[in-house]
Amino acid sequence: MERNKDSGDQKGDGMTDLMWPIASVGIVAIIVLIAILLLWKIYKERKSGFPMQDERTSKIIGKAATYSLYIGSYFIIAVLFVLLIGKEFYGLPDVEAGYPLIAALLVYNVSFLVLRWYLGRKGE
Repeated sequence: MERNKDSGDQKGDGMTDLMWPIASVGIVAIIVLIAILLLWKIYKERKSGFPMQDERTSKIIGKAATYSLYIGSYFIIAVLFVLLIGKEFYGLPDVEAGYPLIAALLVYNVSFLVLRWYLGRKGE
């Protein structure tokens, strides 16, 4: 018996696989765990009586965020140029949007963490 390709009951469809619900539950669990850890940290810092951030920390975080925004923006522009030139001049196939988005997210976050660490060690 042949299946109709227009029907949504095809085996192997990305949204009906078993991995999709498991991955969704895992993502939600990680988000909830991070929220609990952040709330616990805020509670612990308030209970200690010390301010959560001083002027130096705020300045370092602001600089790190600004620089990581620039780095991430230039990275996205570079990826767009590579994909555009690859498709138009070399006939490369289209790239799914997920992979460049994951790469951009990693570049933003890792650059922020590295810059915050570096600026914190370096000082003003």
